[in-house]
Amino acid sequence: MPSSAAELRLSYAPIVQRVQPGVVNVFASKVIQNRNPLMEDPIFRRFFGGGGPQPEQMARSLGSGVMVDASGLVVTNNHVIEGADQVKVSLADKREFEAEVILKDSRTDLAVLKLKDTTDKFATLDFANSDDLLVGDVVLAIGNPFGVGQTVTHGIISALARTQVGITDYQFFIQTDAAINPGNSGGALVDVAGKLVGVNTAIFSRSGGSQGIGFAIPANMVRVVVASAKSGGKAVKRPWLGARLQAVTPEIAETLGLKLPNGALVASMTPGSPSARAGLKLSDLIVGINGIAVDDPNAFDYRFATQPLGGSAEVDVMRAGKPLKLTIPLEVAPDTGRDEIVIKSRSPFQGAKVANISPAVADEMRLDSSVEGVVVTELSDDAAAASVGFQKGDIILAVNGSKIAKTADLDKATKAGARLWRILLMRGGQQINVTLGG
Repeated sequence: MPSSAAELRLSYAPIVQRVQPGVVNVFASKVIQNRNPLMEDPIFRRFFGGGGPQPEQMARSLGSGVMVDASGLVVTNNHVIEGADQVKVSLADKREFEAEVILKDSRTDLAVLKLKDTTDKFATLDFANSDDLLVGDVVLAIGNPFGVGQTVTHGIISALARTQVGITDYQFFIQTDAAINPGNSGGALVDVAGKLVGVNTAIFSRSGGSQGIGFAIPANMVRVVVASAKSGGKAVKRPWLGARLQAVTPEIAETLGLKLPNGALVASMTPGSPSARAGLKLSDLIVGINGIAVDDPNAFDYRFATQPLGGSAEVDVMRAGKPLKLTIPLEVAPDTGRDEIVIKSRSPFQGAKVANISPAVADEMRLDSSVEGVVVTELSDDAAAASVGFQKGDIILAVNGSKIAKTADLDKATKAGARLWRILLMRGGQQINVTLGG
């Protein structure tokens, strides 16, 4: 029998009290113009009037965030603030601040905000080393589910290195059964030492409510994004491999004489890239990095992307059945000649942001860098290009019979105007012919 109430009481309250001030609520809003397409017809306007401004609507989203620097840096999910005109951050002590988005990284679904007009010092959360986590470790999820106010749930690490979730480019998640609900996005997943082990990002359920499966972005990936924001970068700087990897299917494993379909197979290489200079070859099988085994390309991508720039990584490779160690320098992809522009001329491309396929663009957008063309990097919802069906990642190869090798070629082709637009594009590795009216 316990001799006192103190012996009986097991509580997470001390951890929660220490951590709560560093978890914030994030409110994002954007103005949506209610456009009636009929009002664009001058005859309709003449007979029915109403050519004035259309009513506006406010779209609001709610999420959570984590204070990662005492000067007022907050990390949250990119999808919480995507497209927002105004972002506000509310602290646990009820203070509210306007915030500016200083870095967005759609590849990890993370964004970093900076609180405006304040010189205060704020309570922060320290990063844990998420590689030290074990299945069964106790964790607490803190956020603002359903906008009810700051809430704490607890559970355990259900699984690590979940790579088949399909939420972001870097698919390597911590899975937990701590209840995560809408509004928790961007909130903290902390260990029993009160350190940040991950940023809650998604729930797996049919109803939209928690059913015991939630996912968090590991702290080691969050750390990379925050470090880029602190160094004043507008984009996250990551090591560049310069090779495209594919998963090992059971059939490929049999062909290679492998017992298990594990590892990442080198499918293509960029000449002069770090991997090419290190001696990596087509059909090499990558099975580990810095002594840690990798089961598939997603696991390798995460491990490689979280390496510090400037040094090198030792990669374990199987080549023709023999083990090999290669040293790959950790450097960023060259970003020369991106020449990003927004197409303004009246055409099916109007409103699309396009760029040349530099090594950095190819790396960011998971494209084959050997393809010559111009890639759509961004589309606003109200762009003509979005309404005719263009998608981010489409590569424009030719317009009306003219080859499109650079953004200047596309700009010129759209300025020329046409009644009929014959477009050759590549989407998901497939070439598509499209004909659109002018």
